[in-house]
Amino acid sequence: MQDGENMIKTVAHVIHRRGRRVDDPGIDIPVADDLVSQPGSRSNNVDVSFYSRVEPLTTPDLEKAADMDWAWTIFPDDLAEYRRAHDERSKPHLRAAETSGDIEPTGIPDPGVDMTEVIRNKARELGFGEVGFTMYDNRYTYAHRKGWPKFQNAICLALEQDYQQTQTIPSLEGEYAHFGTYEIEAEIAIELAEHIRSLGYRAQMHLDSAEAGAFIPMFVNAGLGQLGANGQLLSPHFGSRSRLAMLTTDAPVTYDQPVDFGISNFCQECQVCVNRCPGRALIRDKVWYRGVQKNKVIYERCRPVMANYDGCGICMKVCPIQKYGMKPVMEHYVETGGILGKGTDNLEGYTLRDKGYQGPDKLPHFNTQFFDIPNCRPEELLFNQFKEKVQAATMPPVEEMREFATEVKKALERGKRQSHMKD
Repeated sequence: MQDGENMIKTVAHVIHRRGRRVDDPGIDIPVADDLVSQPGSRSNNVDVSFYSRVEPLTTPDLEKAADMDWAWTIFPDDLAEYRRAHDERSKPHLRAAETSGDIEPTGIPDPGVDMTEVIRNKARELGFGEVGFTMYDNRYTYAHRKGWPKFQNAICLALEQDYQQTQTIPSLEGEYAHFGTYEIEAEIAIELAEHIRSLGYRAQMHLDSAEAGAFIPMFVNAGLGQLGANGQLLSPHFGSRSRLAMLTTDAPVTYDQPVDFGISNFCQECQVCVNRCPGRALIRDKVWYRGVQKNKVIYERCRPVMANYDGCGICMKVCPIQKYGMKPVMEHYVETGGILGKGTDNLEGYTLRDKGYQGPDKLPHFNTQFFDIPNCRPEELLFNQFKEKVQAATMPPVEEMREFATEVKKALERGKRQSHMKD
């Protein structure tokens, strides 16, 4: 960054962060005065608590399982094969997570010793790029997970996914980075949990598909980044290009504090992900949702694109924090008042199968039917289909009624198995 007299913006404060890897030097991130908001996120605790009581959070793979089933019918063969293999490789990780909170410590605790830096250093040594500590907030626990988190202290962990593979999004290569990172993360989370037990404390794992609740609010509270307009955590070194996991523990730790990286206001200036979303699923202006002010993602416009185009992820790819890192992006903003890479093919360009290359000023067109997906539980979809048959005839044939009952039974049993895997 150049001398202050050459800067367009005034620097309000500078955030110092550890290096990307254990042996890397730390970095200093300047935050311009017009980007200053508040540490963490803007929220109303009364409303957050209210919604957690009357409308507990649910997961799409349970509440909208019908469209998950539908997505498998349109996956290309190579992606479907890879996803099935990933699911098989992940089963031991999910089983380990389910029982992790009940495993007894193997070591003897050292009374009165704070374990924060011991655990942080071990996690960094294992490869986690971001490690933070905060209180586990039960208000963000999923409805079917109430009572599952056993410990109050949360260890927030982010593992960077491969840079080059991420830049090929949307692609099968991008999905290798996506799910492959989760597999690596699960293995080293298991190792970290074992290390905590060797110190004399318990550790419960919360992994992808075996999580207790929404991770991002706690990662923000642990000072690991802020929520971006794309609905993802933007962390200093790799932005949204990471996969998140959490351990909860009874080890004595000191909580980190939320930080104002300037992201909340920067995203309102940037808007690249909003402008480049092929499904127009991202909202330009922030709204209040469940007690938090955020740029809301429209699920019904996001999901069809994800299913049709290898998981999409374009909102991750076109984020300048992901592409260049927070330090260069914020320095560029201070020096020029502009968004690094905005309007260029280097940042904004992507290719969609059957739609071709989409440059900075081009977006694909989809007809209305493209967004018509079964956005509900499988048994609800079956019931709606059955109602249509009833309306089309005076009385549905006996065989159709039997078929309907059989399919509903299968759907309910499948839902129980999925809920059990998450419990």
